[in-house]
Amino acid sequence: MKGKINPKFDWYLIAILVLSAFLYGWGIWDAGSANSYYTAAITSMTKSWSNFWYGAFDPAGFITVDKPPVALWFMAISAKIFGIHGWSVVLPSVLAGIGSVYFMYKLIASKFGVWPGRIAALVMTLTPTVVANSRTNNMDAILVFFLLLAIFTLQKAVSKKNIWLVILSFGLVGISFNIKMLQAFMILPAMLVYYWIAIKVPWKKKVAWLFAAIASLAIFTLAYPVAVDSANKSSRPYIGSSQKNSLLELAFGYNGTERLLGQSTGTGGAFPGMGSTKKANGKGITVTKPSGKIGKGHKPSGKPTAGQQPGATNGNPMNGQQPGGNTGKGMTGQKPGRQSANGKVKMPNSKARTGKMGKMAQGGGNNAFAIGTAGPFRLLQSDLGSQIGWYLPLAILGLLAGLFGFKRRGDKWYQISDEQKEVVLWAGWFVPVYGFFSVASFFHPYYTIMLAPAIAALTAIGVAAVAKLAKEDGHRPLIARIFISLGIVSTLLLQAYYVWSYYQIISIILVIVAVLLAIWWLLPKQANHKIKIFVSLISIITMAGWWSLTPTLSHSSDAIPAASPTLLGQTSGTAMGMGSEVNTRLMHYTEKHQGSAKYLFATTDSNSASGYIIKTGKSVMAIGGYNGTDPTMTLSEFKQLVKSGQLKYFVMGNSSKATSGQIGKILSWVKKNGTTVKYSSTTTTSKTKQSPMQGMGMQSQNATLYDLSTIYG
Repeated sequence: MKGKINPKFDWYLIAILVLSAFLYGWGIWDAGSANSYYTAAITSMTKSWSNFWYGAFDPAGFITVDKPPVALWFMAISAKIFGIHGWSVVLPSVLAGIGSVYFMYKLIASKFGVWPGRIAALVMTLTPTVVANSRTNNMDAILVFFLLLAIFTLQKAVSKKNIWLVILSFGLVGISFNIKMLQAFMILPAMLVYYWIAIKVPWKKKVAWLFAAIASLAIFTLAYPVAVDSANKSSRPYIGSSQKNSLLELAFGYNGTERLLGQSTGTGGAFPGMGSTKKANGKGITVTKPSGKIGKGHKPSGKPTAGQQPGATNGNPMNGQQPGGNTGKGMTGQKPGRQSANGKVKMPNSKARTGKMGKMAQGGGNNAFAIGTAGPFRLLQSDLGSQIGWYLPLAILGLLAGLFGFKRRGDKWYQISDEQKEVVLWAGWFVPVYGFFSVASFFHPYYTIMLAPAIAALTAIGVAAVAKLAKEDGHRPLIARIFISLGIVSTLLLQAYYVWSYYQIISIILVIVAVLLAIWWLLPKQANHKIKIFVSLISIITMAGWWSLTPTLSHSSDAIPAASPTLLGQTSGTAMGMGSEVNTRLMHYTEKHQGSAKYLFATTDSNSASGYIIKTGKSVMAIGGYNGTDPTMTLSEFKQLVKSGQLKYFVMGNSSKATSGQIGKILSWVKKNGTTVKYSSTTTTSKTKQSPMQGMGMQSQNATLYDLSTIYG
């Protein structure tokens, strides 16, 4: 099956790329604010070079987002060229997704032939979470693109024995670190092992080149964080979601060990409902990621109490009450709510579970914290599997088939062929990432896009391996048929499990087809061999393709991206726009009376601020960071800000109770000394399309506006 790549056109590849462009790009004009947290930052980054460099969340540059800004740089450039629109901030992710499909083809086709390359590209294209991620302005699609570029460069370095390409490949991982931090390092074991076993140079040179590669990795990893941490804290934004105003601390804390241990608030606390697989009972939590940050140059102090709940921006955990005071049902496995004409979200009650709508809730992938039960089979469970697991059995069997099928006869056990080296490369990507997601306590389902390249590659390698075995003598053709039979039956049965919650008839059909195809493949080769291949391919990709199509048909561009038929029940273009909603009366009032104040107003968290930043282009201070727990400033510093006239208004979220620490003191002081402003008896929300996640911002009917300008006369 191995063959030379057509240097001009591979029409199959072109068709796959067109398909990926359609799936990833169609309907992004309805992206709304996409992930409004990052869209607010992109808005701010287009206003100054300082904001651009640091990835500032607000136009005044008081706080950054919770990730390094490399991916946001591409989005900000796009927004600067085309203007700030939902589609313009999403466009870099769309292009990255298409680029990743192309790299999958090149990486596999160059070693195993064009057909395995096409299969890898197709599997990557039709992986539901890849589609969902490539339609948002989250970092994950761009991260995967850079990691594939690193692997592609390393593969070229090995074949050409070029030290500069080796150095560049590891440097690209360092750049990827500055997209989403330690997540990028998941592929380092694969790269190190592959380099060592694959490159054919004298061992002394191999060691020297490896040291150079590691140096490159260290330089490109640390250059930006060290530059930021070394800058005068009074002349740069506070590092969002860190507790010590440090980018390196953010990398190894909130974005590092806390992801593994489930301490996701920056203070040791965890989101309630995280990892829960309980079915809806009419109660639960509103999936919110409250936030808030502030303080340019304000030294951290008054660290909040460990264990404080995120979403407790004013002392209350996320108990189903939206920050604006609107209540809603929880999202512990329920079908996401549907947006009604008045902009409110209708959540299903517990009885809905027994009907069609209840069935459609299972395995929907729309719960931000639905990550199944930790263990070796977590990725096969419906919570995560409905996003990434459609081809998992094929990938696992492909790994085994690759190691067995490409073993050269006569070689000793420790000798490996060139093809087996490629299997080791992708197994080195697959195993650590699979292991992390099997045990980690905090991540969102869409993070599993990290597994998609390895699954696509190993599936394609398995196809190449069984094709080779089928052409050989002895018992090998039978072994090939056994591999195929096992792959088809296990894959289709797993898919039937995912489909059952939505389409029971189709699920039953998949089970029947699985059994029949498994038996058919066990029979000796017949004249209709190509028909078996075609039927098997269509059977495997049909429902996975349908799941992948749902974000495209619904024009979704969600802050918590997911693929599911559930999306088709929402209003076209509905986005999980956390924080994208605004109270227009409040906004107009503060704009009219802002005067010379530097800030439109301050509030507790970034999701309460992001919609206003996007809508007005003005700075809104989010004093508690993304989770409302960042110790961005002291009470005395906040008082000085008010006294100097830079801050006139404060908008309180969903509770009058203050959190602990300095932020809690600030909220208590505001409520005690500020003057309540009756800006309107009624409020409206913006026309930004919303979703079940809209409660993560301040769409408040009851949001309290405090005038602080009267405190000091």
